Amino acid sequence: MYTNSSTSSLLKLQTLGLSSTDIYPAFVFGTLTYLIIMFSNLLVLTVIAMNKKLHKPMFILLFNLPISDIVGATAFFPHLIFSIVTENRLISHHACIFQAFLIHVYGTGNLLILSVMAYDRYIAICFPLRYTTIMNSHNLMKMIVITWFINLSMMFTLFILLARFKTCRTNIVDFYCNNQSLVKLICEDTSVNNYYGLATIFVLMGGPLSLIVYTYAQILRTCVLTNHTDARRKAIQTCGTHLIVFLSLQINTVFALISHRIDSSSPVLRRAFGLSVLIFPPFLDPIIYGLKTKELKQCIVMFLKQNVGFTK
Repeated sequence: MYTNSSTSSLLKLQTLGLSSTDIYPAFVFGTLTYLIIMFSNLLVLTVIAMNKKLHKPMFILLFNLPISDIVGATAFFPHLIFSIVTENRLISHHACIFQAFLIHVYGTGNLLILSVMAYDRYIAICFPLRYTTIMNSHNLMKMIVITWFINLSMMFTLFILLARFKTCRTNIVDFYCNNQSLVKLICEDTSVNNYYGLATIFVLMGGPLSLIVYTYAQILRTCVLTNHTDARRKAIQTCGTHLIVFLSLQINTVFALISHRIDSSSPVLRRAFGLSVLIFPPFLDPIIYGLKTKELKQCIVMFLKQNVGFTK
């Protein structure tokens, strides 16, 4: 759809295709999913913040993951739920850019945070005697600050490049706003945006993947050489879970991003992979890490017992 639209125009997101009988179940499902995401992630944040025995590098790094998950869920679900109730898929241009910015910050943040967490496990398993020296509070804060700085600065630049254009179309091809779908609304030359977008994909996908491959190869090597069967089993279990979380996010994100650049790709699959990136990690991360990490699980159970009368 071609218009003389300006940056203040209303854009239309991809229709949800809900019948009148589907609206109430979809509203309930979306609301409950968002509430569960918010409750479980806030629970992890609260428990880590309030328990001094969890103030260790591993959990301080983990603390950043639910923050990122909350950002992503809040960027997506409230507007989705509102559009289900009102049966209106319109969104302002400025609100669309803001939603896209938050969603990209969330996706990038998760990849970078999971990478730093993998590095922490690498030091803990491969260099246990040097762990406290390497992962001291000063180095830990540097890692966290650098992670968020890379994330925010690269995403800010991406959307500054996008915001300088006016749109000539109004139909967003996805269920939510993102950089690629917004670029498709522009009729001017977007070569700089495309080159920078490809560079961010290469850096933010390739960098974390390279770090994960290297650290886990070293961890696997150390586990094979160790004589302690219990330590080997525990390390493989912890790292295996982490690897599954990372690769599922990486694969879905890469497909969702690359499919925008391939005309023959299925829009249905692209939207499905895009939605999976926004729904599953925020929903599953606190459950996976809360149940698989023994210390955190014990603290969560204790917190729930003391505050809401929960019994195991």
